[in-house]
Amino acid sequence: MLSRNVGRSEGTPRTDRVSTACPDPDHEAPCLRRSVDSGCADRQRSSRRFYNITRVIPALVLAAGRSTRMGRSKAMLPFDSADTFLSHVVRTFLAAEVDDVVVVVGHEADAVIQAFPGDLPVRFVENREYDRGQMSSVLAGLSVIDRPGVEAMLLTLVDVPQVSKATVRAVIDRYRQTHARIVRPTSGARHGHPLLIDRSLFAELRAADPATGAKPVVRAHASVPGDMDTADEGAFNDIDTFEEYERFVINRERRDARCAGGGADGAGRDDHQ
Repeated sequence: MLSRNVGRSEGTPRTDRVSTACPDPDHEAPCLRRSVDSGCADRQRSSRRFYNITRVIPALVLAAGRSTRMGRSKAMLPFDSADTFLSHVVRTFLAAEVDDVVVVVGHEADAVIQAFPGDLPVRFVENREYDRGQMSSVLAGLSVIDRPGVEAMLLTLVDVPQVSKATVRAVIDRYRQTHARIVRPTSGARHGHPLLIDRSLFAELRAADPATGAKPVVRAHASVPGDMDTADEGAFNDIDTFEEYERFVINRERRDARCAGGGADGAGRDDHQ
């Protein structure tokens, strides 16, 4: 694996970038910061060094696509006055105490990384084969996060920036309680994000048909215990077009601005039109 520091300046947290173009088969875990293992030591050492390893659930954020329906990179779209879609998603997962967030980039990778705030600890994985579809990004991220100590992964899209930290925590808590192999937010027939996938299914993901992706694996192992009912509409708001962006983000900002200006009655009328 190739990694390099792409942090903005001295004193800011380190941000790592990993290329998946030429993976090194001799390493089970990449030499990256904040990994749960002790580094890239010789694998011939005794496995006793993993006996007390912390069990973790990292998150993969997929942000590699061309965003053709939006017409510009969704990763760099403004979410509010402080964040882009991508930085807001990462900030939400960090606020939910997810201790390792990995972002898979591809199209306009350098621009996405440069636009990302330097104060958020994150790892970037570059998927140079992003045009092969979403599953290629899942596998690129999986190659980085699958290491000793990982018991499952959270998977989400940059297209779904409004999910709350409470929902992220609830998905993790449901997994801890039920040990369901798939945990996902649900509302009626809708299934949302983030999706939690148990490590026992990683091999099935790697063997999945790229044309159908992870969906058959998820459907085969979904269960009543793993389907977590939620009222969080942000878990289901998949923003792919400018019309959806205007509806879910721009109009929300306008309503928030009116409320902040004291127009409570006006805001109430707008909400019921």
